[in-house]
Amino acid sequence: MADTPEPIEPAANPELVGHEAAERQFLDAWNSGRLAHAWLIAGPRGIGKATLAYRIARFALAGGGPAAGGLFGPAVAESLALAPDHPVFRRVAAQSHADLRVLQREWIEDRRGDRMEGEIPVERVRKIGEFLSLTPAEGGWRMVIVDAADDLNRHGANAILKLLEEPPRAALMILVSHSPDRLLPTIRSRCRRLTLRPLSDESVTSLLVRRRPELEEGDARAVARLAEGSIGRALSLALGEGLALYREMITLMGNLPRIDIPALHGFADRVGGDEEKSRTLEALFLRWLAIAAGPGRAAGEAVAGEGALGRRLLAAAGVERWLDLWDRTVKGFERAESVNLDRKQVILNTFLSLERALRP
Repeated sequence: MADTPEPIEPAANPELVGHEAAERQFLDAWNSGRLAHAWLIAGPRGIGKATLAYRIARFALAGGGPAAGGLFGPAVAESLALAPDHPVFRRVAAQSHADLRVLQREWIEDRRGDRMEGEIPVERVRKIGEFLSLTPAEGGWRMVIVDAADDLNRHGANAILKLLEEPPRAALMILVSHSPDRLLPTIRSRCRRLTLRPLSDESVTSLLVRRRPELEEGDARAVARLAEGSIGRALSLALGEGLALYREMITLMGNLPRIDIPALHGFADRVGGDEEKSRTLEALFLRWLAIAAGPGRAAGEAVAGEGALGRRLLAAAGVERWLDLWDRTVKGFERAESVNLDRKQVILNTFLSLERALRP
C-alpha cells in the first residue's frame, strides 16, 4: 500500500473547494478598488476558513496574483489562486514572509510537558500593532491572520478592536472564527464578513478519497456523512479510525434496552485508554443522540440502521427523557474534561445512562 499523504496545512494548501462564492466576494471588492481593511471568515471548524485566509494573504502579498498588471494598466483578477512554486506561496507556506504575521495558539513546554496554549496571549496581539505601523518590506501590504479570533481573551479582543478602529495604511487583517456570535459586536461590525457553509458530502468524499487513498469509496462516503461538511473532521476521523468506532458503537447499542455488559467493558477498555479515540467517541455519541433519531435520516446514514435504531430508542424513552439524557451526557463529558476523570469510566457511565433512560 502506498504511504498515506500527510495532511496539508492551510498555509501550504493551494486548493479551495466549495467556497467559490466567498472567493468571488473578495475578488469583487479587490477589483472595485474598495477593499475593506478587515475581513471576518466565519463558519464551522474544518471547512476551509484558514485555507481561504492564507489564499487571500498570498494573493494580496503577490500584488493581486501573477497577472497583477500589464501594458494597459491593472488586470482584473479572476482567481485568488497562486501557483505553489511562486516565491510568495513558498514564503507564506514557510511562515517566512516579512509582511505577514499569524496570530494563533502555539505549542509550549512546561512542567506538564508539551501542550497547546489555552488562548492567544495579549502580549502577542499588542506586538501586531508595532508590526502594522512599519512600512511594508516589499512595498505592498502588511497582512495579519488571526486563527482563530475565538482564542482571544477579553484583553486580546480589545487589543484587536483598537487595531480595527484605527487601521494603519496598507494593512489588511483577516480574522477566522468558528463562533462569530461570541466575538465582540464591535469587532464584527468593523469587518467585512465572509460566511462559509459546510461542504457537501460529495465534496468531502472527493477530497477524502484523494487525501486518504487507502479508504474504500463506500467508507469515504460514510466518513463524509459523519463529518457533516467538514473536511478537517473527515480527515481526523479517517486517521483515528472514527468510522470503525461508530460502527462498533451502533452494534453495541443494537440490543438496547438491554446492553451486553462484558462487551461494553471490553469496548471501554480499548477506547478509554486512548485519549484521541475517547474524544472521537464522545463527539460521535453526541452526533448520534442529536440527529440519528430525527425524521428522514435514513438516506444520509453513515452506518446502515443507525436511524432506525435511534427512532426505536427515542420512541421507547420519550422526548423529555431523551432531552434529559442529552443534557446529562453533555455535562458529563464537560465535567470529565475539566477534572480529568478516568475515560473508561466516562464511557461506561454514558452507555449505562442510556440503558437506564430506556427502562420502563
